[in-house]
Amino acid sequence: MSRIGKAIITVPAGVTITEKDGVVTVKGPKGELSQELTAGITIEQKDGELNVNRPSEAKQHKALHGLYRALINNMIVGVNTGFEKKLELVGVGYRASHAGQKLELALGFSHGIVLELPSEVKVDTLTEKGKNPIITLTSHDNQLLGMVAAKIRSFRKPEPYKGKGVRFVGEIVRRKAGKSA
Repeated sequence: MSRIGKAIITVPAGVTITEKDGVVTVKGPKGELSQELTAGITIEQKDGELNVNRPSEAKQHKALHGLYRALINNMIVGVNTGFEKKLELVGVGYRASHAGQKLELALGFSHGIVLELPSEVKVDTLTEKGKNPIITLTSHDNQLLGMVAAKIRSFRKPEPYKGKGVRFVGEIVRRKAGKSA
């Protein structure tokens, strides 16, 4: 039983949803997103509510039912309010700056890292004295935002001994004890 798939999605004012040839398009004040539906999954819209339906009780259809409901809900939230992820650079000499869609990172390597961000993702960097630099990423596309944040984190993942690296704000890094004497 897919509890997530059965949940009804409320469509806020200002958001329009259309389906044509198995492709769902969601338009809102922040932008437009589309998602292809497979395996016979259909949507049904009435009175500001949206239902996602599956064709049978097969295991594959049950799995995709909840998946597509979650993807469509994320699209609706994204074009209406948007998403935000914050990354924190923990380490001596770690710096971040941006110019337009280019993010420049100094993460302790012999060279700086320059990352060209997609146009849908907006970036902001904050550096305060005595605090770790913070990178704020905002977008209406949750999947793209997650991929960009994971790419930035992959340049220097948090290590377990000193905790240095790029981590999400609020992420807990399990620490290990060093060498014993």
